[in-house]
Amino acid sequence: MAQVHDLRSALNLLRENKMLLETTVAVDPEAELSGVYRYIGAGGTVQRPTNINGPAMLFENVNGFSDVKVAIGVVGSRSRVAALLDCPKEDLGRLLCDSARNPIDPVVITQKPQCQEVVHLATDAGFDIREIVPAPKNTPQDAGPYITMGMCYATHPDTQLSDVTIHRLCLQGPDELSVFLQPGSRHIGAMAERAEELGQTLPISISIGVDPAIEIASCFEPPTTPLGFNELSIAGAVRGKAVELAPCVSVKENCIANAEFVIEGEIITGHRIQEDKHSHTGYAMPEFPGYTGAASSVCWEIRVKAVTHRKSPILQTCIGPSGEHVSMAGIPTEASILNMLEKAMPGKITNVYAHPSGGGKYMAIVQCKKSVPTDEGKQRQAALLAFSSFPELKHVILVDEDVDIFDTDDVLWAMNTRFQGDRDIITIPGVRCHPLDPSSCPEYSPSISHVGISCKTIYDCTVPFHLKSQFKRSQFLEVDYTKWLKND
Repeated sequence: MAQVHDLRSALNLLRENKMLLETTVAVDPEAELSGVYRYIGAGGTVQRPTNINGPAMLFENVNGFSDVKVAIGVVGSRSRVAALLDCPKEDLGRLLCDSARNPIDPVVITQKPQCQEVVHLATDAGFDIREIVPAPKNTPQDAGPYITMGMCYATHPDTQLSDVTIHRLCLQGPDELSVFLQPGSRHIGAMAERAEELGQTLPISISIGVDPAIEIASCFEPPTTPLGFNELSIAGAVRGKAVELAPCVSVKENCIANAEFVIEGEIITGHRIQEDKHSHTGYAMPEFPGYTGAASSVCWEIRVKAVTHRKSPILQTCIGPSGEHVSMAGIPTEASILNMLEKAMPGKITNVYAHPSGGGKYMAIVQCKKSVPTDEGKQRQAALLAFSSFPELKHVILVDEDVDIFDTDDVLWAMNTRFQGDRDIITIPGVRCHPLDPSSCPEYSPSISHVGISCKTIYDCTVPFHLKSQFKRSQFLEVDYTKWLKND
């Protein structure tokens, strides 16, 4: 089996495991590429019909870009992530939890990195990022072409501590991007705000097409990874080897050394720009809940200084509401919840699953184990702790250890046979959640004072301890069924 260390080795592994569909049929990056993949393998919260078990895709013939391929869906299913991280799919949350507890810091190399095999400087005649990077539009209504899998890396002006996160980046001009930094939710936003207070720009690198371990690790959030915690160290722990960085060619910042593309630039402070200032559609791009987000009027501007890339580079992209978001957001969500619960109540929580219907953020299924009478009630305490460990969580479903949390039918079976709405629903109104939930607005409910406020809800589908003997599942004869699968 190929050892994964960058995007190309990841694609090789998917190819070996028949998880990759490659096509030479010409495709237009303007909405057509995403339109194709919507049917073939997007999954997640994408408009139906879609294929939740489809392959990743590699488009080898992209209109307008003769020497660039586009990969999509690389981490679009839990099975693919399990293969890429060499871990059983049920244990991915635990792998990331353990890696966050035992980080390996990135290192800066001195030799010329692969990501700088080809260099385009913004001072070059005719420089236009839109002719170098085949960033797709996901839908015809998008504000513009978007980079959706860019690892944004920057350093805090005061502490000199660095961080990596993913943001939506719209190509606005030959040397201009817009970046949406949700206030108070991402570390690079805090860095940009501090640079603005100091009257400075903020150097930034955007690495595209990297080891999937980096893509997953970059989506951790506070409190598991507070300001100053470099998530690249989690990716290093996943691989057992430090992530390699390299100095940028045009700004004082580092980039991921084996990335396919790197965009170098500065976040310009002191003003904001309209996200759809050229298209005027009113929309940004499809977001993880499955709806197209409104264009922001308070995006920050990135002034591009250079684009570097490998020879014959591969741009990696994703559809906002697809299974890729579920993997990238959901597995760190599981890890964050497990981290909190194992500290607070060791041995009482056996696993956690961030369900795809919530985009990896809104819903968690928590598997609980009640061994003694005093365990009763601890399952609800676990739900409260889950909300604390991941603030954007909206719903928690609690189930017993005999329920397969990765099987939605089994979870709904527990809800239908071990749940009574008048006693097993716990609501916590008026709590900050996530502004992209379209129901979290005052027009939807009078209990909501501002956009982004929600009623967090616990669904306790566990059997009361004193009734456990009455809720035993039918026990079938244990057999070695595999001999019936063999031909004589």
